[in-house]
Amino acid sequence: MTSPQPLVPSVIVLHGALGSAEQMRPVAEALQAQRQYASVLNLELPGHGRTELPAGLLFSMRTFAMALQEYVHAKALVRPVVFGYSMGGYVALLLEHLAPGTIGGIVTLGTMLHWTPTIAQQAAARLNSEVIRAKVPAYAELLAARHMHAGGWELLLERTASMLCELGEQPLLTRETLGAVHCPVHLLVGGRDDSVSLEDATTAASHLPRARASLLPDIPHPIEKVDLAVVAREVSDLTAQLTAGV
Repeated sequence: MTSPQPLVPSVIVLHGALGSAEQMRPVAEALQAQRQYASVLNLELPGHGRTELPAGLLFSMRTFAMALQEYVHAKALVRPVVFGYSMGGYVALLLEHLAPGTIGGIVTLGTMLHWTPTIAQQAAARLNSEVIRAKVPAYAELLAARHMHAGGWELLLERTASMLCELGEQPLLTRETLGAVHCPVHLLVGGRDDSVSLEDATTAASHLPRARASLLPDIPHPIEKVDLAVVAREVSDLTAQLTAGV
């Protein structure tokens, strides 16, 4: 039996691929500043930032979804709202498919939901540590500092590339699996995001029972360049929808 939606839900912030909890701290702080949630929590997925991947676990979307589920249970949260940036949005949707009723609502930003072998191979090709180190040394240094306690950034890139290729061969979110996600979902796409299209988000929204896709003008993909007031507004809108019982 699904627990009723609390009048004041908690919010969990989830980072994207190559991201960390520290990277998402400004997002969590922007949501906390609204003072309208029971709590705002910033989860770091295993294999990222300062969180090692436990021995015996695969670096996979399913592992991340289970980590989110365990976090919800450990914090005794009742149907929290999840703001998932990029990969974080995929993780949240996957968990709600695997364990319906765990999440009360989901807001995604810049989340790629349409994966094919070609798309995955193109994404994986951009995760070459030698190329990044040679062409964008400042970014390489940032990644090295961000993930030094989780096995290192080179290992993270290798793991992520492999995971994306597997996702391209066998997508976990399909028309059928999305159809089983019954919580409210807002799929947000930045107008200057060159990695995700509104068309793909709209198609995904059509498969979700309670979803809409929206274009946010002038918003790029990197979370560091996103207007956090826009993110806070969108999460607030979805929360209002939940508490109103829409």
